[in-house]
Amino acid sequence: MSNLDRQATLSVCGGRGFVVAEPVRELLSPRRVPLGESTEVRRLLPNLGRRMVGAWAFVDHYGPDDIADEPGMQVPPHPHMGLQTVSWLHDGEVLHRDSTGSLATIRPRELGLMTSGRAISHSEESPRPHARFLHGAQLWVALPDAHRQVEPDFEHYTDLPTVTAPGLTATVVLGSLDGATSPGTTYSPIVGADLALTRGAETSLPLDPDFEYAVLAMSGEAHVDGVPLMPGSMLYLGCGRTELPLRAESDAGLMLLGGEPFEEEIIMWWNFIGRSQQEIEDARRGWMEGARFGEVKGYDGAPLPAPTLPPTPLKARGRVR
Repeated sequence: MSNLDRQATLSVCGGRGFVVAEPVRELLSPRRVPLGESTEVRRLLPNLGRRMVGAWAFVDHYGPDDIADEPGMQVPPHPHMGLQTVSWLHDGEVLHRDSTGSLATIRPRELGLMTSGRAISHSEESPRPHARFLHGAQLWVALPDAHRQVEPDFEHYTDLPTVTAPGLTATVVLGSLDGATSPGTTYSPIVGADLALTRGAETSLPLDPDFEYAVLAMSGEAHVDGVPLMPGSMLYLGCGRTELPLRAESDAGLMLLGGEPFEEEIIMWWNFIGRSQQEIEDARRGWMEGARFGEVKGYDGAPLPAPTLPPTPLKARGRVR
């Protein structure tokens, strides 16, 4: 998915200097951003005060939207570099095309994992015809420097491992949780899991104390470590936790995101993650000149133009403002 914010503000992320080394409860509020013709997303990362959670560098939550009489998601071809995209749905479908020739329809609780590596382009759209409701999350994972130049790739998994407890089913999206491991390719210690809670459930999940964590509320009413979460909000939890208490006031859907704090400082601008201004400038030029990122075949429409670079220098700094 693209960052369609035409301001394309600079995000400076990474580095361990601002990692909270103990459990915290920091509630992050979203920023509303239009996506395509008829979709609005709630952007949780990068946030005003926090830029990353482990290698997770970008989190959008959208829906549930009634798109019965709307085109739904319509994101034209656009480029990525230096990251992985994770498409995750609770309702609806997304048709993915990319410059490697991949074509896939992603459905609820299926993993669409695109590794941009050195360069890729893709489009995302609601199929025609499509389901009435669209509800999901789009997330980016920053690639560490040693793997930023890997070949672009797309993976689609329809059957993912689960962890269960009374009133809880946790689907492992990326990485490992409580002994279950996703088949998705990862390049740093990370975890992503979809948590489905039934009304009245009261349980806990085992966590790695060396990871930092956050929980995104997708639907319903739930308490995470005693903090009530409403859909579209995210709770940053810090490090040093061995378990996560959960309680559901209604049927609820959450996403657990975590990983080892990302060592490297990065620059995230538009749909690129790099380490220097020159890298970002070269990537923008390559996209606008039709080079490097390949061609998305089959999409009915023009590619998305890149926004103008900001007048201030792009510098990699820390994880928070």
